[in-house]
Amino acid sequence: MKIIKGGLTAAKGFKANGLSCGIKRSGKPDLGVIVSDLPVVTAGVFTQNSIKAAPLVVSMKHIQKGTSRVVLVNSGNANCYTGKTGLRHAQDSARLVAGLLGVHESDVLVSSTGIIGKPLAYQKIVDAAPLLIKGISQNGGTKFARSIMTTDLRLKEIAVELVLGGKRVTIGGCAKGSGMIEPNMATMLGFITTDAAISLKMLKTALLLATQRSFNSITVDGCMSTNDMVTLQASGLAGNKKIISQDEDFKKFYKALEFVCVDLAKKIVYDGEGATKFVTVVVKGAKTEDQARKIAKTIANSALVKTAAFGSNPNWGRVGAAVGSLGLKEIDEHNMKISFSPFDKKDITMTVTLCLGKASAVVYTCDLSYEYVRINGEYN
Repeated sequence: MKIIKGGLTAAKGFKANGLSCGIKRSGKPDLGVIVSDLPVVTAGVFTQNSIKAAPLVVSMKHIQKGTSRVVLVNSGNANCYTGKTGLRHAQDSARLVAGLLGVHESDVLVSSTGIIGKPLAYQKIVDAAPLLIKGISQNGGTKFARSIMTTDLRLKEIAVELVLGGKRVTIGGCAKGSGMIEPNMATMLGFITTDAAISLKMLKTALLLATQRSFNSITVDGCMSTNDMVTLQASGLAGNKKIISQDEDFKKFYKALEFVCVDLAKKIVYDGEGATKFVTVVVKGAKTEDQARKIAKTIANSALVKTAAFGSNPNWGRVGAAVGSLGLKEIDEHNMKISFSPFDKKDITMTVTLCLGKASAVVYTCDLSYEYVRINGEYN
């Protein structure tokens, strides 16, 4: 496997575009689209928040067929807590681009990100959609990646290439997110494409596991959002022998997919609102991977741990207290070891070693700074 130039349009069969339709007052890009040449196998994961934005309600219904042709995304407005009107706008958005492209409405997934509780300026999407569709191209991946950004400061995209059965297979993707990150994706969006030939069952299996070890293993502020989704679309145009089981080709594909997801997840944390430090929390010696991840998340979400990181203060007592807050009777000061990498660096690693088993997990987070408070105090 090697990293190659590009993002989600690096994979065969996908085009994209992004532009400004005026939803954002800044005039920055705020409407993007991904289009596949043919129906492509599609898997997705969505926020676990019980309050789901209107576009997620629509996309969760459409994705049940297991294929898609289009992903339409707007930023600057979450279209959440917008009632029946918001749901109608999400449905109409899918119908709008379906008509322009000559595909079925159910072939379209829709997504929104931005401010919650304000009506979506749907007419602006209607007015811009023809130009958006007209401009789709194989070079449009970066335009799309820019169009989904909100408080992000950095573009987040990657593409990799691997060989399966003598055929070159590409996986590409992009993501957005820098605040309200955790748990289980929070206010982040991720869009991944591949030209691998793979069954829907194996695609779902790969995405669920990769998401658990990447997007579900990051936290910026412990706040869950309402709009999060990650999609994985596979065109099959690489021509490899179709992956239908967890064989060696699946393992190679999964390894590359996990790399892409972890890379994008790390970029989200590096771009955390007001972040000055990137923190890796490692838990070893747990009973299960889930237990290790839960402990690591508790440490990563501790405001005291995060502010200690901001102040370059290696306060191991705060880490121990965070672990102890879980009330796990088998863990005490006698069977837990805490160690740090140098705290005066931009990248910090905190390691907790237990004596309960052989499982481990890694969670990525950032520090909590004055700037985070300013950004979210003014966000409206």
